Amino acid sequence: MLQADICQRAVRARDARFDGIFFVGITTTGVYCRPVCPARVSYPDRRRFFDSAASAERAGYRPCLRCRPELAPGRALMDAVPRLARLAAQRIGAGALNGHSVADLAGELGVSERHLRRALERELGVSPAELAQTHRLLLAKRLLAETSLPVTRIAFASGFQSLRRFNSVFRERYRLSPSALRRVAPSTTALPAGPAGDFVTLTLAYRPPLDWGLLTALLQRDAMPGVVTVESGRYARTVNLDGRSGVVLAENVAAKAHLDVAVSLSLLPVLMPLLVRLRRLFDLDAEPAVVDAHLEQNGLGPLVKLRPGIRIPGALDGFEVALRSLLLDIHESEEAAADLLRRVVWALGEEIETGIASLTRLAPSPGRVAEAGPSALVALGVPRRGAEAITAVAQALAGGAIRLEPGRDVAATHRALMEMDGVGERLATMIVMRALYWPDAFPASDPALQRAAGASSRRALRARAERWRPWRAYAAQHLWLQDEEERQTERRSVG
Repeated sequence: MLQADICQRAVRARDARFDGIFFVGITTTGVYCRPVCPARVSYPDRRRFFDSAASAERAGYRPCLRCRPELAPGRALMDAVPRLARLAAQRIGAGALNGHSVADLAGELGVSERHLRRALERELGVSPAELAQTHRLLLAKRLLAETSLPVTRIAFASGFQSLRRFNSVFRERYRLSPSALRRVAPSTTALPAGPAGDFVTLTLAYRPPLDWGLLTALLQRDAMPGVVTVESGRYARTVNLDGRSGVVLAENVAAKAHLDVAVSLSLLPVLMPLLVRLRRLFDLDAEPAVVDAHLEQNGLGPLVKLRPGIRIPGALDGFEVALRSLLLDIHESEEAAADLLRRVVWALGEEIETGIASLTRLAPSPGRVAEAGPSALVALGVPRRGAEAITAVAQALAGGAIRLEPGRDVAATHRALMEMDGVGERLATMIVMRALYWPDAFPASDPALQRAAGASSRRALRARAERWRPWRAYAAQHLWLQDEEERQTERRSVG
């Protein structure tokens, strides 16, 4: 928890760097707000500070209708609580208790139910059920405020198992009915996405600055044809999550420091985990002021000033990162690698009708690739060694031997990947960086990083990179971009 005097200064200044880091409860109104709330500032002695929305609601406060705490960016991974509580909180935030019990989650995490409850109480001050209920209510509040969806659909999309339970909990916690909130809160303008009624539009907030052009360019460079497309600043892709398929589109609204995100109505049943994955895909919970200041103070000042607010492209699905990384590592030629990726996606990715000409495929799933086996990949032009490596990863994921998702043990996942023939340290680290959303990943064996940093060896680069912890992945992104610019300059000078 931040010190009270720091929180007081942040509230007075409405400092966006603290948005989502803490919340402030006002004792006279019983409302809790974000530090950036535009409402009239209360007297300091009437403020109480909380490190999470769940903690504020447990203390009896209800969310402000003006600043809308449910829109605050999440906390960065490196600032999170110890591993078990962090992983449990991440899973609960992605809907793990929607239709499942705490015992189910504890069993998946390999601990007793009692131990899981104790860990969350100790680290977050709330029970698993209270945390899940806060996430459901805040998502419902967003849908009520930002969409015209019927209340019944909102209740189930938010993870409630019945409309009666939703209405009861909403009235108890927020002291008003869902329909009353809808009358109070204005709706947002929908992002043009497709046929009317096919999409629902929401916002995803972030802490500025965000170099959206660079982020989408990086995502486009690695995009699977037919699955992802970027055009005129709009990111669009197909999605298959827990048996539900559809389309997601995203645009940056820099003036308001949020993304407008349009989601197919077919994806409403998986909206909670989908929104969590989108935040990780675009690295929206990063704290750029903190990261940039740290890297600038430790030798990367010119690079940070050149590209402030850099983000690490994440992953909507961990297997997509692994498949793409292994395929693109096969050819030195980017054109050849892209053609190989296209053939694999067209052969093993399911067709989908989206109404958008450039989006026609779902990304190949681990199950389909494992079932196809190395021979099918070889027939598509993948070298035997690469085909066997891809199949091994697909089989491990399909069988549950490894999980490429945030919160998993980074070291154990890295070791498991490296034990597979054809993966290696560099690829394993790059997969962990994006699939596990790990900000301290750093593939020191990568030649491009060594060139950009002027390091003579992997050992020398690793020693230098110690200064950049715990945000070495951001340092790596700066160095990769610098190396790419230098190589392009060399090619132009030779030409």
